[in-house]
Amino acid sequence: MCGIVGYIGKRPVLPVLLGGLEKLEYRGYDSAGVSEIVNAQFEVMRAEGKLAKLKNLLSENGKLAAGENKSAEGVNIGIGHTRWATHGRPSETNAHPHLAGKVCLVHNGIIENYVELKAQLTATKCVFKSETDSEIAAHLINSHIEQGLGLFAATKTACSEMQGSYALVVMSLSEPDKLVVAKNATPVIVGITPDESFIASDIPAILEYTRDFYVLEDGDFAEISRGAIKIEHEGVAAERKPITIAWDPITAEKGGFEHFMLKEIHEQPRVVMETLRGRLDQEHSNVHFDDVFFSDDDFAKIERIVIVACGTAWHAALTTKFYIEKFARMPVDVDYASEFRYRNPLLNDKTLFIAISQSGETADTLGALQIAIEKGAKTLAICNVVGSTIARRAGNIINTQAGPEISVASTKAFVTQLVAGYLLALKLALVRNTLSADELANYIDQVVHLPKWLTAALGQEDKIKDLAQEFSKSFNFLYLARGLLYPIALEGALKLKEISYIHAEGYPAGEMKHGPIALITEETPVVVVLGHDDGNYEKAMSNLTEAVARKAKIIAVTDLENAHLSKLAHRVIAVGDIPSQMLPIVLVIPLQLLAYYTAICRETDVDQPRNLAKSVTVE
Repeated sequence: MCGIVGYIGKRPVLPVLLGGLEKLEYRGYDSAGVSEIVNAQFEVMRAEGKLAKLKNLLSENGKLAAGENKSAEGVNIGIGHTRWATHGRPSETNAHPHLAGKVCLVHNGIIENYVELKAQLTATKCVFKSETDSEIAAHLINSHIEQGLGLFAATKTACSEMQGSYALVVMSLSEPDKLVVAKNATPVIVGITPDESFIASDIPAILEYTRDFYVLEDGDFAEISRGAIKIEHEGVAAERKPITIAWDPITAEKGGFEHFMLKEIHEQPRVVMETLRGRLDQEHSNVHFDDVFFSDDDFAKIERIVIVACGTAWHAALTTKFYIEKFARMPVDVDYASEFRYRNPLLNDKTLFIAISQSGETADTLGALQIAIEKGAKTLAICNVVGSTIARRAGNIINTQAGPEISVASTKAFVTQLVAGYLLALKLALVRNTLSADELANYIDQVVHLPKWLTAALGQEDKIKDLAQEFSKSFNFLYLARGLLYPIALEGALKLKEISYIHAEGYPAGEMKHGPIALITEETPVVVVLGHDDGNYEKAMSNLTEAVARKAKIIAVTDLENAHLSKLAHRVIAVGDIPSQMLPIVLVIPLQLLAYYTAICRETDVDQPRNLAKSVTVE
């Protein structure tokens, strides 16, 4: 949930650390801090709040203008951190890095037995300065160094005493030319060049320096020196090949847009093309996945599918359920990963278990995946990060190819998850022979044209700006839809909540009269998502009429406008004639824009909404 950066090399340390932390601030922004070794001492600077406060503090203290201070002959070394609070309130004292004797470290994760460990350490006269669990690790490692262990061995020993999740980056005054990294259930990567070494929680933080990365696995310990890495796993030296990332660093910048979220909304036609690239064979009506290693026979033997996810990815899972059941005629269960992992689910070798995660590091989803593996289910991941833990653990992956998504509120990653789910449904239908040749060819042709329909939906932006201005002072929104569009109503409500802080609820429209109708007044905007040819249009119109009878102001988001709809609705956002199967993917764009511009009107922090973090790597 927090962002980590580490560096060893000849460059001035602070610009590298701060530049990396800027690209990781989406992971947490309650506080930030940096530390480097200067003249055989730790120099630590921390600040509560966003990274800008830390940068101002460093500038005021003349640190950013300082010359190169080597911690050892020819070496600069340092670590940095941006925090999302778990244990301990946001404060300068609780900010990382944490110090204990000769040890300074940063930590991402949760140490579950920290109360017990703190009591043990307090009994040995350790003095704690923060409320965090992370400081425990610093004291543990330092205690083992004082007993004569080197930094690497001390870190390993301390980790054997800790329970929970962690990515630790540790430096020591006793070995000022090395960093030690430990990884368990929390992501960390290492980039190595001939003269420098970089450590980070996520690839964009250090992509400007190298495109070759070592992705550490659970249980790994790595000793990093300038231009070199040694990895040990379960006490044995591990030889790992670096992965190469093709992302252009420019894709992680705003590109002229006011916010990353708006940029990422506008990127959706392009990233959908990337998701489709190389996977469609229109000539033979086929779908290919290079990194899914099931044979057609494996697919054909599947009797049931279980999909788990959290948040926005859960809405993608619901939509994928609709696609698979319609095209492949297979039973599909969708569950919240946080619920799934705490019961005894029914899985076997004829179950296909699908984990959907933007980051590939979502803790609850990873835990659910581990249960599926243990029960012998076939496993597959739909995610956006090459080399992520979920992707590697599942063994089969549909990489959504959305590229870096910086805004905390997911947009382009969600749309590419929908496209990936659609393609998977077609693949299952193909091997199970549940669609005719003409139907299959038609559905493949539809998705090929998807980028132009997404572009058409973006053309409604000016109308949506005006709409947002009109309703930005509302206190409650209700989102309604039926069938295939119901998950999109849920996603629209979630986006509004996340970034504008307006209370919003999404419901199946047929459920409105079973309770939610009590919420409707003339002050309640009701967003109704409907398509003229999706099989539910008349029923959705009936629900819309019920809301109008309670004096609700209707915002209709649809494909085609007609006189009846125009008469009933206060405002209509129509994106054009689009096949019903494509409507979820296209109609979510107006809902994303509505959330974005409502947040702009309310002057909230669009890219970094309060209390949220991009990658939820703790429970």
